Amino acid sequence: MEICHLDGPEPRQWTSGAVTVGNFDGVHLGHQALVAAVVAEARQSHGATAVLTFDPHPSRILSPDRAPSALMTLDQKAEALRDLGIDRVAVLRFSAALAQKSAEEFARDVVQRALGARAVVVGANFRFGRHRSGDVALLGELGRQLGFVVRGLPPVLHEGAAVSSTRIREALARGEVESARAMLGRPYSVEGRVVRGEGRGRGLGVPTANLSPHNETLPGNGVYACHVSIDSGQPARPAVVNIGRQPTFGGSQTTLEAHLLGFEGDLYGKSLRVAFQSRLREERRFPSAEELVAQILSDIAEAKGVLVSP
Repeated sequence: MEICHLDGPEPRQWTSGAVTVGNFDGVHLGHQALVAAVVAEARQSHGATAVLTFDPHPSRILSPDRAPSALMTLDQKAEALRDLGIDRVAVLRFSAALAQKSAEEFARDVVQRALGARAVVVGANFRFGRHRSGDVALLGELGRQLGFVVRGLPPVLHEGAAVSSTRIREALARGEVESARAMLGRPYSVEGRVVRGEGRGRGLGVPTANLSPHNETLPGNGVYACHVSIDSGQPARPAVVNIGRQPTFGGSQTTLEAHLLGFEGDLYGKSLRVAFQSRLREERRFPSAEELVAQILSDIAEAKGVLVSP
């Protein structure tokens, strides 16, 4: 798959069979429906598939005080889109100047000239152009003038409401990783590098890997049953993961610590991917280290009961 970083909407002389446009944060079930439709359109025309996304997220330019935390890094997003069959991810740098383009200019300069689109698939609530003035109907009219066809897809629903990145972030903040998994179509994952912590887990007989996460969004504080992949080249291992401030020891910084079941070895400096399967309990303060260890052993036993092969 090709990843192209675009500073602006200058012509690239590309010819894309089918294109979809959006932020695609999380690449959730709604996004996956768009991608599946793009792949189907491209197969009919024997053309390439492309996703146009933006970096930074438009809200970080237009309303930075209200910008949401990202569910994915750009590399994670590209990997997920590649796995769904996308040939090219075009990353357009979002700027105040781009935000001022009219809907007509965006359709002409970006969709037609830069992407060379023949078919465009977007969600039914898609908005574009200055002040979000353009909708799917207008994009269809512009497409007839500019030489591309437009399809607007209805939202994918979960529990009676449209799947969205916002709903996934809200579920994760509540620790509801099962609900997030249902909307993502896969477990929510966090990647990072193992850094040195205080070594307290090893001293308690339950060694943990202290992760410095690349992802901006973490599930809410609590204890989780997870699968952890090491350096992305080995089979995932079952793990118990704690996110929180270690209240038993008076901690003040939020940490993510993973205890890999049955693992022996040095993880410092390794890259881990933590896939959240189920929430076991809330984080809480224990009267003593001994009672904490007893609870951790209980957590491990429970995790073994709920984890299945990834």
